[in-house]
Amino acid sequence: MQKKTTPQTTGERIRSIIGGSLGNLVEWYDWYVYTAFSLYFSGAFFPKENQTVQLLNTAGIFAIGFLMRPIGGWVMGTFADRKGRKAALTFSVLLMSVGSLIIAITPGYKQIGVAAPLLLVLARIIQGLSVGGEYGTSATYLSEMATKKHRGFYSSFQYVTLIMGQLLALGVLVLLQQAFLTDKELHQWGWRIPFGIGAVLAITVMYLRRTLQESVNIDEKDSKAQSNRGTIKALAEHPKAVLTVIGLTVGGTVAFYTFTTYMQKFLVNTSSFSKNSATLISTLTLVGFMLLQPVFGLLSDKIGRKPLLISFGILGTLTTVPILLALSQTKDVWMGFALIMCALIIVSGYTSINAVVKAELFPANVRALGVGFPYAIAVSLFGGTAEYIALWFKNDGHQEWFYWYVTICIALSLILYVTMNDTRKHSKIED
Repeated sequence: MQKKTTPQTTGERIRSIIGGSLGNLVEWYDWYVYTAFSLYFSGAFFPKENQTVQLLNTAGIFAIGFLMRPIGGWVMGTFADRKGRKAALTFSVLLMSVGSLIIAITPGYKQIGVAAPLLLVLARIIQGLSVGGEYGTSATYLSEMATKKHRGFYSSFQYVTLIMGQLLALGVLVLLQQAFLTDKELHQWGWRIPFGIGAVLAITVMYLRRTLQESVNIDEKDSKAQSNRGTIKALAEHPKAVLTVIGLTVGGTVAFYTFTTYMQKFLVNTSSFSKNSATLISTLTLVGFMLLQPVFGLLSDKIGRKPLLISFGILGTLTTVPILLALSQTKDVWMGFALIMCALIIVSGYTSINAVVKAELFPANVRALGVGFPYAIAVSLFGGTAEYIALWFKNDGHQEWFYWYVTICIALSLILYVTMNDTRKHSKIED
């Protein structure tokens, strides 16, 4: 037997949500440190060529990490549905720590040759497995812990902590840039520091997660129920929900990774901002983006999930090309901030509620697997490759084609947003 168990008091519920979110923060800090510091460590792992080619190499490995996410979503989702959300969340953060530690201590290409990028690939594979399992399990956990009335608001904190993880990565970068290290020191060895920090934080959070309250009761003695939990066969009973997760993710994940992780490189490599200015702009826009998530989540509890998704789809389709074109031509820091912030306000219509929408599509016995596995497939094919495709188009002399690629992905998801049910009114969590 498997059923939802919620804390008896609001305080207990909030403590559980905070505990789950802190682990999410550290997981995503470890994940985003890679892209935040790739401008500095790309030369250490690959032979010297032009900057765009080195960034292509690091972006390719970034994409490899994403390709492991479906396996992580499958394995960890199954684990979470069969053994509980808490056990899966604890194990995922342990994997992330191992990946960060490998990157922190791996010698460069000059010291060990091709073994350096191979170890970098191994580390990102491990981290890909970790974050692939983290998303579905944490989305499920937060949604199950929340009350029906405030489920959109509480579950939005998954992206609050996700963005906080990215901000923490950028914050470490800013401190190292501005206060502690020279540009030369950052390129030589300073980039290793944030990966070491991430490994230590992940170990700390692993112990904190062991004290979380479980969001479902699982009776392992019930063999019939056990055989129907967290399996691909059980998930196959919900084909419409699986396709819905993939379809609603495509446009959102491409837009998210375009205007967050790729923007730092875009500002340096296309708009010709200094690395320090690009970091400042990225940090400020992410702060604003983070603060918007609970606002949009709360709004979804009032008006429904569907109107927010449709708003993102329409505005994203109409404005992506103009925003990116203007951004590629601006040299003003505050104009760059304003353009990216406009894009992120639009993207918030997706990011703030996408976790709860997916969780509301599935019953408890396959919820973690149903949220994590199809989402990971979509984000690997589209989100994880967005940066690589952008750099590939730029290197080939057709950068503007990427702007249209993002627009088309959003437009395709918009079709689904218009035709799908509003999950606030048709939630499987209450079942």
